[in-house]
Amino acid sequence: MPTVVFMFSDGRRTAVQAREGMSLMEVALRNLIDGVEAKCRGNCACVTCHVHVDPRWRSAIGAPSAMEESMLDFAEGVDEGSRLACQVRLTNACEGMVVSVPGQQRTLGL
Repeated sequence: MPTVVFMFSDGRRTAVQAREGMSLMEVALRNLIDGVEAKCRGNCACVTCHVHVDPRWRSAIGAPSAMEESMLDFAEGVDEGSRLACQVRLTNACEGMVVSVPGQQRTLGL
């Protein structure tokens, strides 16, 4: 069971346990993580689960798909660590992964 640490723009940190195979979005929703709204509920159709994955864990989760990359065009504050949490599947290699949650998410009219 990997532990994921969510960091917030106000300096707070929340560490939560996840089951291997869950999406980062599922973990965030089950643990009521502020800032991860996931309005499309994992369909890669919005950007309300946009997060920034710390560089140390990017190789463990792999690169975003072409569809995810095209959706990220609609997110604010995108950088090389930007991912949609609904598209990130957790494995034991993600133990200790640090994820930053943006201060606010764009909703794309959902």
